[in-house]
Amino acid sequence: MKKASVGNIIEFKNGLRGIVEKVNENSVIVDLTYMENYRELDLEERTVVNHKHYKIVEE
Repeated sequence: MKKASVGNIIEFKNGLRGIVEKVNENSVIVDLTYMENYRELDLEERTVVNHKHYKIVEE
């Protein structure tokens, strides 16, 4: 499995998308404000996603 890099757009958890801000050993920190409907979903600005639980949408 290919790990995401800073700046990649990833998709996880049933369609949520975000921009990778930091890559850790087992996870990435993702900025969710990338999504147009971010405010409607009432989510935190950032979240942590394990490498096993996302796919890279755009490099």
